[in-house]
Amino acid sequence: MIYNFGPGPCILPNEVFKQASQAVIEFNPTGLSILEISHRSVEFEAVINETVILVKELLNVPEGYSVLFLQGGASMQFAMAPMNLLAEDKTAAYFDTGVWSSKAIQEAKIFGHVNIVASSKDKNYTFIPKDFTIPEDSVYFHCTSNNTIYGTEIMEFPKTSVPVVCDMSSDIFSRKINVADFALIYAGAQKNMGPAGVTLVIVKDEILGKIDRKIPSMLDYKVQIDGGSMYNTPPVFAIYVSMLNLIWLKSKGGVEEIERENKAKAEALYREIDRNPLFKGTCEIEDRSRMNVCFVMENPEMEKPFLKYTEDLGIIGLKGHRSVGGFRASMYNALPITSVHVLIDAMQDFELGLQKNRDK
Repeated sequence: MIYNFGPGPCILPNEVFKQASQAVIEFNPTGLSILEISHRSVEFEAVINETVILVKELLNVPEGYSVLFLQGGASMQFAMAPMNLLAEDKTAAYFDTGVWSSKAIQEAKIFGHVNIVASSKDKNYTFIPKDFTIPEDSVYFHCTSNNTIYGTEIMEFPKTSVPVVCDMSSDIFSRKINVADFALIYAGAQKNMGPAGVTLVIVKDEILGKIDRKIPSMLDYKVQIDGGSMYNTPPVFAIYVSMLNLIWLKSKGGVEEIERENKAKAEALYREIDRNPLFKGTCEIEDRSRMNVCFVMENPEMEKPFLKYTEDLGIIGLKGHRSVGGFRASMYNALPITSVHVLIDAMQDFELGLQKNRDK
C-alpha cells in the first residue's frame, strides 16, 4: 500500500485513474484513444465545454468572467498576467510570501514597475504579513494563496478596491472562495484539479484590452478567449482528466464538502506535530497551510531515520523542499484521511520506539 504525500504532480482519485486509463485505450464509442482524437472533434468540444461548466459550477463563477485552459503552467502566468495588464509606466503591487511569488515578481519587472507591499522573506517565509497597505493607484495586487514550499496559506484575503490577481495553484478547489473578489485567478492543475500540462485561468473580461503593448497571440488572454482555449492544440488529455476529477469532486458534495475534509486532515496532523516531542511545525500557527504541512524534528539527526522508517511503511513524498529541509506532508483533495492517520501512527510508533531504546 502506498500513501502519497507528494507535493505535485500529486495524488488523484483511483476512479479517475480507471476512467482515464480506459479512455487511453478507447474514448467513448469512437474507436480512438483520447490521446489521438482531434481537438476540433465534437467529442472533445463536449469535454472542454463540460469542464468549463464544472469549473463555473464548483467555484460559483459569476457572469463576466472567462474560463481558460492554457499551457505553460503557473510559471507562464507569472509573465502572461503583467504582459496583459501592466503598462510600462504603471505599477503593480506584489505580496512576497515565498518562492513562487518571488518568481512572479521578477517576471512582472520586465513589463512595468513593481511595488512589493509586504514580504516575509526575512523570516524565511514562515508567516503571512498582515499589516500592509495596497496603494490605490496600483494596476493590480498580486498574491499567492498557498505557499507549497514553506507551508503557509492566506486564510483571509486583503480587502481592497485594487483588482486582485491570485496564483491559486496549490489550493484551488480545496476551499470556498468568492471569485468576484478577484480579477484574475490562475492555477497549475497538478495539485487539486488534474494532471500536469494544463493551467486554469479565470479572468474578469473587463480588465482586458487596456494597454497598448503588442502581445504575442499565444500569450494574449483575449485571443485565447476568442479561440475557446483552442488557439492552438490544447492539452487534450490533461483537460479530459481534469474534467473527470471535477466530476469526482462534484459527486463528493463539491468544494464545501472537500473543505470540511481538508480541515479535518490538517487539524489531525498538526495536532500530532504539536503533541509529539520529536516534531515541531515551521510556520506561525495562524498561517499554517492545510495543503502542505511543513515540519522538522527537534533533533535534526533523526530526520533521515524517520524518513527511512516512513518509506518502509509505504509513506512517500514526505521529504521537505531542499530550501527548507525537514518534512512536507502535502494533503491535496484526493488524499484520504486514512492516509493521514497512517502517518500519525508512524510518528507515534517512532516516538515509542525511541522511548523503548532509551529505557533499555
